Amino acid sequence: MDRALYVGMTGAMQTLQAQTVNSQNLANASTTGFKAQLLQAQAVAVGGGLDSRVNVRSGEGGWDASGGSLQQTGRDLDIALRDGAWLAVQASDGSEAYTRRGDLQIDAYGQLVTGSGQPVLGEGGLMSIPPASSIHIAGDGTVSIVPQGQGPEAQAVIGRLKVVEGTEAQLQRGADGLMRARPGVVLDSAAGNVVSNGMLESSNVNLADTMVNMISLARQFELQTRIMKTTDENAQAATQVLRMS
Repeated sequence: MDRALYVGMTGAMQTLQAQTVNSQNLANASTTGFKAQLLQAQAVAVGGGLDSRVNVRSGEGGWDASGGSLQQTGRDLDIALRDGAWLAVQASDGSEAYTRRGDLQIDAYGQLVTGSGQPVLGEGGLMSIPPASSIHIAGDGTVSIVPQGQGPEAQAVIGRLKVVEGTEAQLQRGADGLMRARPGVVLDSAAGNVVSNGMLESSNVNLADTMVNMISLARQFELQTRIMKTTDENAQAATQVLRMS
């Protein structure tokens, strides 16, 4: 009974955590450039207790590094980054973070931002876009415009997007959903053709698998709570037998 109680109790707690991660992935199935979060669990003996008492501990399982599908949009400010490349943005705390979200926009202050509002960083800092009749982002990340009221011959270069190379081992996801370099890791700048203009990368969340996983986790939680209830009923029945004795 002791072992069953610990298995049921700790298993239910970690199943809830796994369901939280799964639900977050499901909610971001349509988010541009989103990478599915992973969770891993392992059995850990409870120190100082009986050998039958085993706890379950969940840990960061990283994120799914596979790419999402590319969708043609034809929009000048939409970009898709090549595999392993990440766009540098400024997080809400002012730190440098990275994303693959390429649905760029120009806010009311003329600043280049992602679809979720993070300011985009260029090689020289935050990128501001002057009033322009057209804007173009080249394959190497160079941003150029035709100033408002002028012809194509007046095309001017504004700067270059800051794009870095990063692997799953070098990056970790923050609570805000943005990636950051792991402690002690310095990310190299991405060279060559790093972006494709007029395209967006979809989320790599597999909607069907995530839905099936949600149902499986719900059934697993129900089973674990049933184990705890049955263990409690057995304990009460054993107590009554002892009292009758």
